Amino acid sequence: MESTRKKIIFVDDINYSLLTVKDRLKGNYEVFLAQSSAKLFEILDNVKADLIMLDVNMPQFNGYEILALLKADKDFADIPVIFLTSQNDKASVTRAMALGAVDYFLKPFVDSKLIECIENHLDPEKREEYRPKILAVDDNPSILKAVYYILSSQYKVYTLNEPEKLSEFLENVHPNLFILDYKMPGLSGFDLVPIIRDIPMHSNTPIIFLTSEGTADKILDARCLGASGYIVKPINENVLREKIAYHIVDHLLWRRIRVR
Repeated sequence: MESTRKKIIFVDDINYSLLTVKDRLKGNYEVFLAQSSAKLFEILDNVKADLIMLDVNMPQFNGYEILALLKADKDFADIPVIFLTSQNDKASVTRAMALGAVDYFLKPFVDSKLIECIENHLDPEKREEYRPKILAVDDNPSILKAVYYILSSQYKVYTLNEPEKLSEFLENVHPNLFILDYKMPGLSGFDLVPIIRDIPMHSNTPIIFLTSEGTADKILDARCLGASGYIVKPINENVLREKIAYHIVDHLLWRRIRVR
C-alpha cells in the first residue's frame, strides 16, 4: 500500500547533512535523499514529489542550477522548492527567489521551525496566506496580465487598472510591494506614491515603477520620490523577477533569516 505521507526530496552533496535532515524529518514525511542532480532526477522519474529542498553549494550543479533545470521542465516546474543552506548573504537569497524558490531556510535549523515552513508550502490554504502580496497598478490590462503570469507562481499578485481606486483597495489588502505604472490617465504612478506613504504601515513598503520612459531624468525623479526600483517596458521576465526578489527579501528579511 502506497504511503499517504507527503514526499520530500532533499539534495545535498554532504552525506552527513542528508542523513541528519532525513532523521529529523522522517517522523513527519517520506524523505528521499539525493547527493547530486543526477540522483534527484532519477528519483523524480519514480516518485511524485510534493516538495524539494536544495543546498546551495554543490559540485557539478549547484542549487541555483538545479532549480533552473526544474523550472525548465514542465513535469517538475510546479513542485515547490525550498533552499536549506548555511549560505545567508542577501545576494544568495535574492538569487534563489528570482529563480523561483518559494522559501529559503538556514542551517543549523530548529526542527519545529523547518517543519512549520514546509507545512506552509504543502498546504494550499496556508501557502496562499503565507505568500508575499504584490499589487500591480497599470491602466493597460495586457501589462497586468503579464505581471500576473510572471509572478503568480511565487507571490499573491493583485492587479488594479483603475488607479483612483487604490485607497479603497488598501482598506482591505496590504501588499508587501507595489508595482506602479509611471503614466496613467487621471492619477499617475507619481500621484499614487503619497497615497501609499500616508498609510503608516506602508511608509517603507517597496515601490517599483514600471514604465516605457527610461530616461535618466525620469529615473532620478522616481528615486527622489522614494521609489525602490525602476523597470523599463517592455517587461523582461528575468529583470522583473530579480527586482521583485531583491526588494521582497529586503523588506521582509524573508521572515526568518538575517541577511548581512
